[in-house]
Amino acid sequence: MTKTPVIRENIPAYLAELRQWLDETKDVPLEGMDGFFTARIEGYEAHMAVWEKAYGRTAALLPEGCGPLLDLGCGTGLELDRIFARWPDLPVTGIDLCAAMLEKLRAKHAGRRLTLQCADYLTAGLGDARYGAVLSVQSLHHFTPAQKSALYCRIYQALRPGGFFLEVDYIACCGEEETLLRAECARRRARDGIPAEQFVHFDTPLTLPHELALLRTAGFYECEALDSIAGATFVRGMKPAVSRA
Repeated sequence: MTKTPVIRENIPAYLAELRQWLDETKDVPLEGMDGFFTARIEGYEAHMAVWEKAYGRTAALLPEGCGPLLDLGCGTGLELDRIFARWPDLPVTGIDLCAAMLEKLRAKHAGRRLTLQCADYLTAGLGDARYGAVLSVQSLHHFTPAQKSALYCRIYQALRPGGFFLEVDYIACCGEEETLLRAECARRRARDGIPAEQFVHFDTPLTLPHELALLRTAGFYECEALDSIAGATFVRGMKPAVSRA
């Protein structure tokens, strides 16, 4: 078991800054997920450059022979840029809701063993024992515990025995942050008349214990946080090579 990484260095200061941002943006309308990213496609990769080291760490954590790989919320493929540089022949399936992002990814990696699907990965078919590894980078922090729980069960089913799921994401530093953001998202949805099933771009991360508990309930073992870089925490869960019944 690795030592649990520090998610935030100064939690009181971070929460104060978060509360200030929420107050300053309290009247800003919520945006749909697809529309949010489509409108920002040109500057997206520059904006995400703050996690450059995290993308490199993601590629480094994938062992040789881990494929085929499923990337959920692959976007323009910032993590895949690093992964293909290391494993150019790795077969990868990427699923994302934003068609514009997938087109950019397809153009960057033409000729790779890359299959792309424009879909909602919460409901898209993931298959049965199809992948050696499943990956999601900076994507899952928009969903509820119930949505994640159902997805983790489907990820577990999609993995081959001995495979693993690697989540690289924004994790709430404490219960107060998780509760605060979920309540604010609910308030804004109610204000804007947006139903719960409609995807919006608003962060609602879970705490690390909450995240790990959902993974264990789905059947994963050796669930642990491996690292945290610039607010991106690396969480991994393993699927047993043989039945643990």
